[in-house]
Amino acid sequence: MKIGLFFGSFNPIHTGHLIIASHMAEYTGLKQVWFVVSPQNPLKQQGGLLNEYQRLFMVQLATEDDSRFKASDIEFKLPKPSYTVDTLTYLKEKYPEQQFSIIIGSDSLQNIHHWKNYEWLLANYELLVYERPGFKVEKTANTNIQIIKAPLLDISATYIRSLIKGNKSIKYLVPDNVRDEIEKSGYYK
Repeated sequence: MKIGLFFGSFNPIHTGHLIIASHMAEYTGLKQVWFVVSPQNPLKQQGGLLNEYQRLFMVQLATEDDSRFKASDIEFKLPKPSYTVDTLTYLKEKYPEQQFSIIIGSDSLQNIHHWKNYEWLLANYELLVYERPGFKVEKTANTNIQIIKAPLLDISATYIRSLIKGNKSIKYLVPDNVRDEIEKSGYYK
């Protein structure tokens, strides 16, 4: 089975993430998209990051009604910080019959040379790249990069957190059950 791995902090997961995942599942041959919640991204600052179990729970809420989606805590079991190459090595050992692809935004692709063992990743895994405004992708020879024209929303988790801090509505930016969890638990205040 072909599985797309959508790595992220998901702090919080939002409608933009879900639209990208749905598009990837619909148009790339993926049978499932796993939302891999990263406890600690080595390239991002940790300020304002909710506990990984709280973020995982919100991803579970957001994906519970779509059988193509799975919330994954696989990186919780691995050393921190989380490196994609280590996660993929673990997954390939645990699920040798599965074919994994990486779902990545063009902004992250431009920074891939900072990733641990990025040359090996590019040689051994398909990257399904959705273009983000201002981050044009040029496909180079000898890479497993597939450029996907996915519908994008100009929202981010940072923007959502700023709205919450300013006591503004996040309705329609996150699924209703995620919004309810954020409000009930007082996240990002």
